[in-house]
Amino acid sequence: MIRKILAKNIWLKIASLMLAILLWFFVVMSGHSVIVLDVPVKFINMPNEIEMVNMAKTVRLGIEGQDRVLKGINQEDISVVVDLKTAKSGKKIYSLSRENIKLPKRLIVKSISPQTISLVLEERMQKKVSVKPVIVGLPAKGFSVESIKITPEKVMIEGPMSLVKRIYSVKTEPLDVTGTVENLHFTAFLDMTKPNVRSDTQEIEVIISVKKDK
Repeated sequence: MIRKILAKNIWLKIASLMLAILLWFFVVMSGHSVIVLDVPVKFINMPNEIEMVNMAKTVRLGIEGQDRVLKGINQEDISVVVDLKTAKSGKKIYSLSRENIKLPKRLIVKSISPQTISLVLEERMQKKVSVKPVIVGLPAKGFSVESIKITPEKVMIEGPMSLVKRIYSVKTEPLDVTGTVENLHFTAFLDMTKPNVRSDTQEIEVIISVKKDK
């Protein structure tokens, strides 16, 4: 008897169930969107003796979530993290998955592009190099530069071995002496143009002595 009652309206029951599922799906997905963001890559746990020669700067992510949640997110809420704890020198390829993506719980990662990033890692090197002042312009007519004093004359630089080995001096920012008739005292910044090469010394004292021609 019970079996007949259950079988009597079976198709109606199935239709009701399907309708309930569709309504639930509509409610859940209503107000959902997918946005695309270029997210900076963060490299963590870099060994002290290792330097990065090149690096992937951003990864493009497709992120799905409710509109109100997506509108409220900040760039700081989402990050792509690559752990370099076991990294050694050489060319390395790292695969990116959803485990590398840090984002609020109510958001879903739909796409990652590119899905791999290639890094070139080298041993770190330190080296002392000379400082070369860059002088532009000329003193006033009848005057000339007599001497240039730099403090410090050498600075320590560090970075990837292949880059540091080829550097023998670093320049200051341009120092303009155009039209001067007296000594000049500059506090100049170093012009560190090589990528990933840096110095603990940020400023250089430069004294330019000017004399009157005979």
